[in-house]
Amino acid sequence: MVQVPRNPASRTTSRPVTRTAPVSGRPTLASVQRPEAQTPGGPQVRIHLGRVFKAEGGNYFLLLGTTLFLVIFGLVMVLSSSSVDSFLADMGFFGGLLRQGMFALIGIPLMLVASRLPLAFWRRMAWPSLLLTCFFQFLVVATGLGRGTGGNTNWLNIFGIQFQPSEGIKVALVIWLGMILSKKQHQLDNWRHVFIPVFGVGGGATMLVMIGGDLGTTMIMAGILFGALFFAGVKLRLLAVPLLVGVAGAIVLAVASPNRLTRIMSFLKEGCTELSGEISASCWQPLHGTWALANGGVFGVGLGNSKAKWSWLPAADNDYIFAIIGEELGLIGCIVVLGMFILLAFAFLRIMRTATTVQAKVSTAAAMVWIIGQAFVNIGVVLGVFPVLGVPLPLISAGGTALLTTLVAIGIVLSFARGDRSSQAENDFDDNEADRA
Repeated sequence: MVQVPRNPASRTTSRPVTRTAPVSGRPTLASVQRPEAQTPGGPQVRIHLGRVFKAEGGNYFLLLGTTLFLVIFGLVMVLSSSSVDSFLADMGFFGGLLRQGMFALIGIPLMLVASRLPLAFWRRMAWPSLLLTCFFQFLVVATGLGRGTGGNTNWLNIFGIQFQPSEGIKVALVIWLGMILSKKQHQLDNWRHVFIPVFGVGGGATMLVMIGGDLGTTMIMAGILFGALFFAGVKLRLLAVPLLVGVAGAIVLAVASPNRLTRIMSFLKEGCTELSGEISASCWQPLHGTWALANGGVFGVGLGNSKAKWSWLPAADNDYIFAIIGEELGLIGCIVVLGMFILLAFAFLRIMRTATTVQAKVSTAAAMVWIIGQAFVNIGVVLGVFPVLGVPLPLISAGGTALLTTLVAIGIVLSFARGDRSSQAENDFDDNEADRA
């Protein structure tokens, strides 16, 4: 120990300095954390913000970019396909675009907000969201507030505002299935622990939509249930009986509606491919959709130059917007749309593969089956592979409720992509701090 002697003259300017060797267990001067590192706005805050911005990885931006492309492309096609009908309805040529654009301006921020919410939030919202949307659907089928189109009762009118609760049920099922199957992940081989909650609750929600007569939406919701069970790891032999019951229910629903039965029988008898005689009402839409695709050829007639949209093709901006895409942009435009949905499916699969929780994996799978499955059902209807089912093309067709709910579902999946990446970033940060220590 070396001690510097005191100097009375410098008592006010200097103090004795004692240098000692560090004692085990006693903090040294170098080990004391500097106070400015704990102040708001200091280095800790900057590190936190850096971790937030590093949280988005390739899967996040792949899904986000593909979604935004489809939404913008959909706005362009809604403008083209709805301009004539909007003008005839005294809304001007841009009426359909302005309405769809308003929902896009609401839905995209909702998607981004949903992408920032943690997994725990969606776990807490599983039951409330499902019960609320089922309550609204009950009002559709059990009260005078329900409104119907094309033989289906699937709209709810409250104070002049119309929306489809069945679209909200799809989002609620995405959240709820992830939550319930994550709790049952160690009991998936026991059918009582899987099918009673899934088909008791989820099947009940699907039945509410079936009562309204919406066969297309009912099939999509059934696909969500089976898709979630399959990707959760339930064995196929356990899914066989519920699948047969679901097919039988779809047949009963089809036979129960004369309008729907006529469309299906026309499709099965190939009545909508014969040009002899007068075109029946059930064949008018699919035939004009086929003619629109044929008129487009390989390169199309040009954006905005469709003939089918001049009141020849019903639902040109909705269920049959793919026919307008084929007519105006040709085979090349159709291939681009198909490619974008395949890319969207690829993004979903990548997020599922990197998911660190069962809930994230199952909810992502349910959203993928819903959006990608509905897209290919819609395209199959336009191509004549399926009978007319009345389901829109996700992210592209006109329809406010469908666009909002689809964007929210994608936002939920984006939150899973961020969560997995954030966890990895936090682990890397902790490892770096440990190395520095």
